[in-house]
Amino acid sequence: MLKKEKYGFDDLKEIMRILRSENGCPWDREQTHKSIRNNFLEEAYEAIEAIDDEDPDLLKEELGDVLLQVVFHAQMGSEVGAFDIDGVCDGICTKLIVRHPHIFADTIAETSEQVLSNWENIKIGEKGYADAGEYVRSTAKSLPALMRTQKIHKRLLKRKIIRELDLDGLLENIKKDIGELENPTPERIGRILYDITALADRCGIDSEQALYNLNKKTLKNL
Repeated sequence: MLKKEKYGFDDLKEIMRILRSENGCPWDREQTHKSIRNNFLEEAYEAIEAIDDEDPDLLKEELGDVLLQVVFHAQMGSEVGAFDIDGVCDGICTKLIVRHPHIFADTIAETSEQVLSNWENIKIGEKGYADAGEYVRSTAKSLPALMRTQKIHKRLLKRKIIRELDLDGLLENIKKDIGELENPTPERIGRILYDITALADRCGIDSEQALYNLNKKTLKNL
């Protein structure tokens, strides 16, 4: 491919096709969905770091790396006839239209809370979950533990599998957990982390972000 002053999405698809072709790059040709799984995670986290640092130039670069991962997986999918990038785009466009009925249909949603509630209910209908428990169990296993815990907790509350405690009730749970720490076990430590995550959620605090910020501050002060 000749050098150009400006490249676009079609160029990226073609470059990826060439890299994966018979006469392409040996490394790129050897990769599988699983072999570059962690690359996807790493690139996503680097994009998040650019967002946190409010660095638009770095964010542009990191979003390019994330986009490369999407195109890479789509190219591998197309090679075995499973799916291609057009199918990926078709799927997400369809999802956005179906899950925004307040924009593309006649549903009314005047607040962000109503929008999120509609989105969740439509998703549950699409996936055909047998019950609320199956929906909660579907929470992505690959999420960081604190993030997954908060998401599970939110779903348990929304589906009324557990009742929401007030601040005093949550604090009482944490005090009880800590009182049992004379004999610490993984289960007890996990219980404390869950209850603290529930407390953070009750206070409108993202526990994953809170710990991330503390780590960043700790390292900065070394």
